[in-house]
Amino acid sequence: MTFTQALLLFILAVQIIHFLGTWKLYVKAGRKAWEALVPVYNAFILMRIINRPKEWYWVLLLFIPVVNLIVFPVLWVETIRSFGRTERSETILVVLTLGFYIFYVNYMLDVEYVHERSLKPRSTAGEWVASILFAVVAATLVHTYVMQPFVIPTSSLEKTLLVGDFLFVSKIHYGARTPMTPIALPMVHDAIPFTGLKSYVKEPQLPYWRFPGFETIERNDIVVFNWPIDEYVDINNMAGAKMDKPLDKRSNYVKRCVGLPGDKLEVRNGYVYIDGKKNELPDRAKLQFTYIVNTKGGSFNKQYLHDRYDITDDFGLSGNPNQYIFKAITDEAAAKFKNHPNVASIEKAEILKGKRTDVFPNSDKFDWNEYYYGPIEIPFAGKTVELTMDNLPLYKRAISEYEGNNLTVNDNQIMIDGEVITSYTFKQDYYWMMGDNRGNSQDARSWGFVPFDHVLGKPVFVWMSWDYKATGLNKIRWNRLFTTVSGEGSPISYFPYFLVLLAGWFGFNYYRKRKKEGAK
Repeated sequence: MTFTQALLLFILAVQIIHFLGTWKLYVKAGRKAWEALVPVYNAFILMRIINRPKEWYWVLLLFIPVVNLIVFPVLWVETIRSFGRTERSETILVVLTLGFYIFYVNYMLDVEYVHERSLKPRSTAGEWVASILFAVVAATLVHTYVMQPFVIPTSSLEKTLLVGDFLFVSKIHYGARTPMTPIALPMVHDAIPFTGLKSYVKEPQLPYWRFPGFETIERNDIVVFNWPIDEYVDINNMAGAKMDKPLDKRSNYVKRCVGLPGDKLEVRNGYVYIDGKKNELPDRAKLQFTYIVNTKGGSFNKQYLHDRYDITDDFGLSGNPNQYIFKAITDEAAAKFKNHPNVASIEKAEILKGKRTDVFPNSDKFDWNEYYYGPIEIPFAGKTVELTMDNLPLYKRAISEYEGNNLTVNDNQIMIDGEVITSYTFKQDYYWMMGDNRGNSQDARSWGFVPFDHVLGKPVFVWMSWDYKATGLNKIRWNRLFTTVSGEGSPISYFPYFLVLLAGWFGFNYYRKRKKEGAK
């Protein structure tokens, strides 16, 4: 059975259940029994029965994944209340039975329709519940389709984005992706906080679809996406056990897109080259490399290095008491740091060309490591590649996992669904995502291409920045509050302007309130 057939059967089952559970109530409300059976139309009629104004708005919410999980219980409660069943126990019962208590009301109780029923909550608690539900629905819509908060967990984009930066990620730039896992708690990702329990039910799964965006991913954009290999129990063994995690419930990652669909990409000594030309990063981007520092016998104060040279505390002894390995230093910082009174010498760690099987595609056919990688061609929708046993490791995961083909190899013959193939045409665009910390970033060099259906959005705004290693008010990085992610030059904080606007808003409301009181 195909997905479309299964979906149609599910919709049909829902319509039959709704009809069987409500047709007598439709009749008692002065409608025809058949009106409870017609898809979509029955939803509009139900909104009129329960006296919901702007019925089109409520019907629309019923078809928005995740949001509808909040709306359905509201409609169940409103349905029985429209027929006089207002006891708290019945309200709880209809929710706990997932609406099936309506069957009991429909067949077993002699109820009467309440015409022109007031929608005003009957108690203060009811008003609070109504307000909270409205807020949750509104927040879920914004979170799912417009803007999502996100926190930077690692230092792979250090200097541009810091560990502890709280971002707003725009989903409308590249087009908001509709949820593929429809039965899930709103505004919760893969696990319920503080419990470790899953926040979703894996089945059913909806097909991938996204709204049109108003821009495409450009080279050097910072992008938030679902981690492609998050379904593996051991990420270093991509042939090992899987958790079969839904795509939209995989971990959120943030990296810089250095390779676009169709690019021929290569990494030379940690620098990215596109079609043979060195990639020029925006001025806010600062590449970091591993440096070996020989000292004159003393140690380093980490806070001093951070304040004076803008060097992170990601360093330690190499085994030699007078030699340190610094894993994240920019070339500019290294040039300044060599004048430190305790530095005898400082040199960029020499990474030689050579084979490492822990980089993508995890094959001994490729003599690559994280500093010397490629060249590799990035697939795009409509791109046809010749497939051989030599290049198959590069494209196998994209063909099988991301594009849903049953790819097998038998006697050195490549097959899809049992048929021998010698070429393949890709169905979607792919991207190459890397961190600016070239020696200490788990990125595309570890797990390969990122398909467009994994893309979540574009970080646009830092609204809060929290330094976990500082104390007191110094934990807040005040100069990063309300700064933009993109742009030229040093980030400018708009926090003072926000405070002025906030004060003006409160002042205006206070003035308006006093004016109304004076008019009385």
